[in-house]
Amino acid sequence: MMKNKWWISIVALQLLSMIIHNEAFAEPLPDVSINIGDGSGEAPGTSALSILLLITVLSVAPAILVLMTSFTRIVIVLGFVRTSLGTQQMPPNQVIIGLAMFLTFFIMAPTFSQVNEAALQPYLKGEISQTEAFEQASIPMKKFMFSHTREKDLLLFMNYTKTEKPSSYEDIPLTVLIPAYAISELKTAFQMGFMIFIPFLVIDMIVASTLMAMGMMMLPPVMISLPFKLLLFVLVDGWYLIVKSLLLSFNT
Repeated sequence: MMKNKWWISIVALQLLSMIIHNEAFAEPLPDVSINIGDGSGEAPGTSALSILLLITVLSVAPAILVLMTSFTRIVIVLGFVRTSLGTQQMPPNQVIIGLAMFLTFFIMAPTFSQVNEAALQPYLKGEISQTEAFEQASIPMKKFMFSHTREKDLLLFMNYTKTEKPSSYEDIPLTVLIPAYAISELKTAFQMGFMIFIPFLVIDMIVASTLMAMGMMMLPPVMISLPFKLLLFVLVDGWYLIVKSLLLSFNT
């Protein structure tokens, strides 16, 4: 057995030697070099720092976009629906996030269309600079966020930063408007979640009281109330009502 292994090793070494010394592989490999920089004589590390900053911005961009769109309110409300039903992980997180994303694209379509027409397309055609494109893109986003931001929340951050009262929403800095819009969305989402909880809470109380009256205190009320909550949710077409309420909440 050991002798066979030695022979296999010797044959493998011979084959490897033949491949290395073969004329087809005897030609030297071309030299490959990677240079970081644009050849403009910048100081070493400048371009590398720019790439690092770009990667950092791209990693934070999804979080920024989430806070600047309708995604926050939608995903929180859908999470409250699942919690109030008591279905544990049904629907799963992937379904809730996916539905929230597509509803966000649907609601934000007019705003994204304005950003595309006013900023993205002119920038791709070279008609405006990057700074101008950013300023043009921020105007539709500011308009959307300002229309759904409470004055109290906006004044909180304006007073903290001692920002002068702007003449219009276009003059409000994004550093002030984004957090104000975020906490306004959180409050609105929690208010909608409270209204969703009420009918299911009533069912839980009725079932718990009935079980106690029958002396079945060892039986978890959740096991009995869950089918009734699902039946109620299906009979009233709950998903239709939830999505309709979310869509109407962004039209005001």
